[in-house]
Amino acid sequence: MAYKSTLSANSFLGQTIVITGGGSGIGRCTAHELASLGAEVVLIGRTESKLAVTAREIERDGKKAGYFSLDIRCEDDVARTVNTLLQTHKRIHGLVNMAGGQFRAPLSSISQNGFERVVQTNLVGGFLMAKTLFNEHFKTYGGNIVNVTADNKNGMPGMGHSGAARAGVENLTKTAAWEWGPFGVRVNAVAPGWVASSGLDSYPEEMKHAIRGLKHAVPLGRIASEAEIAATVCFLLSKDAIFVSGQTLFVDGGASMGSAPALYPLKHPRQPASKTWDGFHLSTTPDVLR
Repeated sequence: MAYKSTLSANSFLGQTIVITGGGSGIGRCTAHELASLGAEVVLIGRTESKLAVTAREIERDGKKAGYFSLDIRCEDDVARTVNTLLQTHKRIHGLVNMAGGQFRAPLSSISQNGFERVVQTNLVGGFLMAKTLFNEHFKTYGGNIVNVTADNKNGMPGMGHSGAARAGVENLTKTAAWEWGPFGVRVNAVAPGWVASSGLDSYPEEMKHAIRGLKHAVPLGRIASEAEIAATVCFLLSKDAIFVSGQTLFVDGGASMGSAPALYPLKHPRQPASKTWDGFHLSTTPDVLR
């Protein structure tokens, strides 16, 4: 069984794409899709065991994958890794900044340390990866950057530290697209809503009931699959999006229009109004949604 992408076969043949957060969740799924389309993927993350498992999965499918374990929040680590990467690869074609994470807490109880760690993970790390690759490579050869953020249009109550960081990513995307565009670098962002990813199972028990009801806040009546987010990332990396830059694409089934319910409440059909597309051949449903 192979990955079922909607893009043309070999769309990324001969390209090397770096993916932070590539060892699990949406990052893992995106790595599989890009590899299935001919790319050599380089996975970056903190947990070497997860990176190794994903790389082996891709290699078992007959595709190419490598990985580096590091903390992208450390500028020296990022610089060393990019230097090593460029010694072994003559050309890097794209960067997907997927790494992220947060914990649930009201603003009034988040410590400075907790706030800063989430901002470092979700904003600073991606900035360091993008800046370093731009200065060392993209500035000369051009390139393509996709930052994966999150739906934060109406704030992120209960995760304000993450919302602040994600909004920063969206603004950073626009600035980088303007400053780096003259060097042949496109920069875009993808903002997923709720996704049926393994990360859902990491939330505390008191959130599980709310997670199961998330589909009722989505006009299309369900939450996204990992493959639906990966497909959007791959589109932005592809030639189909060659004149798209500085944009954030929301992939949330319309949930970000959530200010409307007071005037026009959603009608909840018994079945979702949209059928899930899941081309990821190794996809599993999170336990919380079973």
